[in-house]
Amino acid sequence: MLFKNKTTIVTGAASGIGKSTAELYAKEGANVVLSDIDEKKGNAAVEAINKNGGNAIFIKADVSSHDDCRSLVEQTVKHFGRLDVACNNAGIGGEQNPVADYSIENWNKVIAVNLSSVFYCMKYEIKAMLEAGGGSIVNMASILGNTSFENSAAYVSAKHGVLGLTKNAAVEYAKKNIRVNSVGPAFINTPLIAALKEDKEAYNYLVSLHPIGRLGNPEEVAELVIWLSSDKASFVTGSYYPVDGGYLAK
Repeated sequence: MLFKNKTTIVTGAASGIGKSTAELYAKEGANVVLSDIDEKKGNAAVEAINKNGGNAIFIKADVSSHDDCRSLVEQTVKHFGRLDVACNNAGIGGEQNPVADYSIENWNKVIAVNLSSVFYCMKYEIKAMLEAGGGSIVNMASILGNTSFENSAAYVSAKHGVLGLTKNAAVEYAKKNIRVNSVGPAFINTPLIAALKEDKEAYNYLVSLHPIGRLGNPEEVAELVIWLSSDKASFVTGSYYPVDGGYLAK
């Protein structure tokens, strides 16, 4: 039980990578707080975890709001008494347009949800972890935090920002027993790309970008998050780990 007597937060936990990560945390003994804007799916995920012997609660939060992020951490500590681990996973895709045609509104939304939220969450998570004597944070970046992708300027910029923010926080708190790392999934079979399955040409194109010959599954990303979150990765901080089927090796 890697996380016995520990408490963790997972944002964007109602589906996809976040849901799989929350399930694995619970399986390894953690008290798990699942957070999302989708209350119905979030509560369903909590119910499934608890039926399988886990200990989880749902707290609704819009991570683009710093007030919601502060409240999420405060409610977690109030309920479970401490915070030890966090996976800042919530994110959105955004519109598909070249830079000159990209809307200001969508740029601001994607940056808020995919980058500013990571800062907001860490700002309050770190304070709670310092009170608990240390902790581990895993930020969900992307392969696009390390390369480009046409017509996705806001998403690419946000994920590059997550890598920089992760490194900075890791250096600042390394001597205070808080580790901070990021994970870079390639294209994963999640609700974010579910619609593409109806467009076989587009879906097959995405598959072709991965030398391994398929898209990833949420559980495969979650396994890496669990390792980075645990004491097994006690000498790992400030790092970026792709989980990408060879995408970045090309």
